[in-house]
Amino acid sequence: MTRSGHPPFPLELLAPPDPATLPLPPASHPEPGVELLRGAVYAVPDGSRPLELDLWRPAEPDGPAPLVVFVHGGGWRTGRRDDMGPRFRAWRPGPFARLVQAGLAVACLDYRLSGEAHFPAQRDDLAAALRWLGRRADELAVDRSRTVLWGESAGAHLAALAALTSSGSSVRGCVCWYGPSDLGALAEDHGGGFDADDPTTREARLLGAAPAADKELTRDASPVHHVSEGSPAFLLLHGTDDTLVPSRQSVRLADALREAGAPVELRLVGGAQHLWVGLPDEGVTECFDRSVEFARELTR
Repeated sequence: MTRSGHPPFPLELLAPPDPATLPLPPASHPEPGVELLRGAVYAVPDGSRPLELDLWRPAEPDGPAPLVVFVHGGGWRTGRRDDMGPRFRAWRPGPFARLVQAGLAVACLDYRLSGEAHFPAQRDDLAAALRWLGRRADELAVDRSRTVLWGESAGAHLAALAALTSSGSSVRGCVCWYGPSDLGALAEDHGGGFDADDPTTREARLLGAAPAADKELTRDASPVHHVSEGSPAFLLLHGTDDTLVPSRQSVRLADALREAGAPVELRLVGGAQHLWVGLPDEGVTECFDRSVEFARELTR
């Protein structure tokens, strides 16, 4: 009893409900044969907003669908989970509907941005999403054992980290579009255009410190340092004219994967800037189609 004679308040009632038990959102049908569950809560980190994902899946599946987990870009500081980048916003049907029409389900994730939490919160969020998808795989009609991660820019960095550090063997591969892979080597790869001591860069805001100020954390946040013999297959696509994330970053990751004996395909896309700026429409479509083909090959 409290001093007032009342029983103590049951503090467990203040805890958020387990996302694995929450009802799924109602389905919509944005395209023929495509079902969309928008805004399913997959985690509620302490002190943070609920994190949501959208699940795109076949409307009439023959069985559990292979799963693509998409991670958006935005310099770890901005971005939307349903945005693959400016070159895809006018696509009709959109890229996620096209993935479903290719026989894949797609989960598009929120994660905590760098203004909300520092690394490794973002890696933890992806791990939580993979756990949630696994726990609810049956009711979602997805095959969690056939998962491919796919990210662009900062999302490619996080997708690669998740693919290389996730426990178990459910992640079969990872598609990375123009993503950073070695934060400690950015100054070298930029040829003097990046200051590793600057606490205001996108990378420093992610880490909570300038990369040069905490080399151990910078190493832990770099996918290239998590490569092992058992790493899943990677498809790396990067524009040769990228001035935001030098294509050398993808070369570094490809080299590390090859050295470890892990399967990797590296495509350096001539004349392309970051976000596929400067690439003709047919070139953007080729990058997308090869990525879809890669995901389908791994999840057959």
